[in-house]
Amino acid sequence: MSATLAKGQNGPLATNDVVISVQLSAPADLSALLVTERGKVRSDADFVFFNQPSGPGVNLQPAPAGQPASLAVSLNAVPADIDQIRAVITLDDASSNFGRSAPPIAVVSDSSGNQLYEYRIEGLDSESIVIALELYRRQGAWKVRAVGQGYAGGFAALVTDHGVTVDEAPAAPPQPTQAAQPTHYPPPTSQTQQSPQYAATGSYPPPPGTGYAPPPGGGYPPPGPATQQSAAPQQAAQPTGEVSLSKDRPVSLQKGQRVTLRKEGGQALTFVKMGLGWDPVQSRGMFGNRTVDIDLDASVIMFADANPADYAYYGQLSSKDGSVRHQGDNLTGEGEGDDEVILVDLTRIPAHISSLLFIVTSYKGHTFEQVRNAFCRLVDGSNNAELARYTMAGGMRFTAMAMAKVFRVGGDWKMQALGEGFQAKHPGEAIPQLGRFL
Repeated sequence: MSATLAKGQNGPLATNDVVISVQLSAPADLSALLVTERGKVRSDADFVFFNQPSGPGVNLQPAPAGQPASLAVSLNAVPADIDQIRAVITLDDASSNFGRSAPPIAVVSDSSGNQLYEYRIEGLDSESIVIALELYRRQGAWKVRAVGQGYAGGFAALVTDHGVTVDEAPAAPPQPTQAAQPTHYPPPTSQTQQSPQYAATGSYPPPPGTGYAPPPGGGYPPPGPATQQSAAPQQAAQPTGEVSLSKDRPVSLQKGQRVTLRKEGGQALTFVKMGLGWDPVQSRGMFGNRTVDIDLDASVIMFADANPADYAYYGQLSSKDGSVRHQGDNLTGEGEGDDEVILVDLTRIPAHISSLLFIVTSYKGHTFEQVRNAFCRLVDGSNNAELARYTMAGGMRFTAMAMAKVFRVGGDWKMQALGEGFQAKHPGEAIPQLGRFL
């Protein structure tokens, strides 16, 4: 008898051989990522998809025309160091998204075709790729969990979260009369190291819906200086260059831009404040306008490479080492200026901490479409001078926002404006989704 799962629910698997299939109206592909307890693939051999249909204990099975293949899993053949098998649905059309059609349905059956579990993946909108289900070990047995985690960024965001980086497309050659502009890439961490085999041979292209187009005659060229392409759909270029702090006026950051935490003259900042603010949108009613009761919360999550190590938020106002302190919760967003302030003593951050992510979550589930004037700003703690500000224009259908990242590069600290949305009502729901921002 089949059981229906809701997002986050799990159930036991009493059989060794199972099949994962999906039902949806749009053309799509099913693939699998075999990951360790750290959430990373061991090598490209742990990625099972149409161009590499077999992996350790997992095989793609062809399906009737127009239907995605299914995943046949022999659980006793899965290596002992693989902790989870994540089933991923990728839309063929990179310009489409799951919000345009009926929600996909993921089904787990036994090898005889008897349906064990069904999961209708509700709540998808702008995403073109989603982790539908995962099979995972628990106390020596296997279980299934309904995940439903979407990725609006598609394949590139997904593989980055699982330890693989696909380089961005090279910039167009500069005009002869202009100097070439340097390309700025995020600092390498253990999370963003490229798969050795992929880097050396380009042994597999990404699935459909990732912005790739095959050259005439079929096949894909190996990545190289003249042939690398972006694994993400082509989008308007973001200003990711690095800017400098100015003593005369605060820097106005755009999404993706970075700033070195040094004052003019080269003096490193030691104590900074991150102010986050927003205003609730007024709604019109029969008896006049009223302000929607929106409770947003600012938090900072401290990472040691890809691993969350500490945090400060409304439920724990100071990190355990005391280097990061939250100034308290604002329940409404009313008032001028910063709604919540987080103090960061850069001299006291432990050496193993490599990144700090500043996020805002909506405790009651309101989306950022109901918020205006959302911003984050960096303030010099020694004199309260504003150094940099990032303002978000326009709301989005997300309940959480990664606003900014502060990270080490050698002996320096830098800050990057993010402005990326995702779904989470509190830091506990947010933390498992933050790997892609590292």
